[in-house]
Amino acid sequence: MVYTEQNLVRIAKRENNPKRKYLVVNRLQGKHIPVKPSEAIALFRALADTLRSSYKGETLLVIGFAETATAIGAAVAAELGTDYIQTTRELVPDVEELYFSEEHSHATEQKLVKNDLDTAVKTIDRILFVEDEVTTGKTILNIIDILRKEYPKHIKFSVASILNGMDKAALANYERSGIELFWLVKTDHTPYTGIAESYAGDGIYVDCRSSIVTDHTAMERAVMDGKKALLAKDASACKCAEVQMTIDATKQLDLKMINVWKQMNARRTVKAAAYQQYCESLYEDMISQMDISSTQKILVLGTEEFMYPALYTASKLEALGKRVWFHATTRSPIAVSAEQDYALHTRYELVSLYDNRRKTYVYNLQKYDTIVIMTDAQGETTEGICSLIQALLCSGNDHIIFVFS
Repeated sequence: MVYTEQNLVRIAKRENNPKRKYLVVNRLQGKHIPVKPSEAIALFRALADTLRSSYKGETLLVIGFAETATAIGAAVAAELGTDYIQTTRELVPDVEELYFSEEHSHATEQKLVKNDLDTAVKTIDRILFVEDEVTTGKTILNIIDILRKEYPKHIKFSVASILNGMDKAALANYERSGIELFWLVKTDHTPYTGIAESYAGDGIYVDCRSSIVTDHTAMERAVMDGKKALLAKDASACKCAEVQMTIDATKQLDLKMINVWKQMNARRTVKAAAYQQYCESLYEDMISQMDISSTQKILVLGTEEFMYPALYTASKLEALGKRVWFHATTRSPIAVSAEQDYALHTRYELVSLYDNRRKTYVYNLQKYDTIVIMTDAQGETTEGICSLIQALLCSGNDHIIFVFS
């Protein structure tokens, strides 16, 4: 496929963000809107192809940016056979971290685990940053400046992105700094603010943090019962909890919780091949506890930064001949609009599975036979689970599987 600005880019309106009023929504990326997993993987593989022969003989560390480019970064690392680490906004226990800013974002603070970088710089020749889109390049320059000060050893830097909207001055700045750039599609961001402001923002907004279902207490109790089973010491007896309950006396919720009892955290350095093996074992463990023989239309939904394992699982289900879509929840507050040519039409406001004080969102939910939510959220997440269930019920979905890793 030949990728162009016209067939990839949709412009959305950021909500309450004066620093940058527009958001570039890539329709094949699998973050904000549902995509067939094979289309997302083909896009990411095409990005890897742009630099596949460029650094033979060099040892690379690929860094993917949270939260939007975590799946892209992991996929590129897998294609190139490198080590991989992602930036994060989440708490990583018992480590020292390097902080930097993503100035235009709704959540500006980003960080990398310094302990792992301390080890990596002893053996790597180059760091390859992977992004969904680069507009000015300032964020990446911020972290390169930090890394160059922190690690006097000469390390080369490169950047690969699906979209590149840098102007001539920004491109020249990178060239002077000796930072190589790769991209699939060159974009012109000049009209994007005007396009974003032209939309009315009159889509459907649903706040799922409040009680939408009549028997909210029963749902919380069901979720808690399922979680207690998952946390039971006798894992062999409690790998899976199934709950049947009635909502509004008309809808029956078929809720299953699966814990695969394994984790590999890409917020720490991982070998891409080992990360893929982890995703494969995650899928095999999950599928052994599911019956999808009569299921045809499936959504696999990742949570915030946890995207690549969900994409991998979605691709495996698609390979079985199922009709599968993939996307993820997000921290990004984006306006939705009723206009047909706008990318986002419905927005569900959630409690984060990672922090019950944080808002997250999911967009453009449709009705599926089964929805599989894959998350690495740890600890007490009952409020987040309930709010997400509410969003799925509101969009006509009542067969829901949570997979915890």
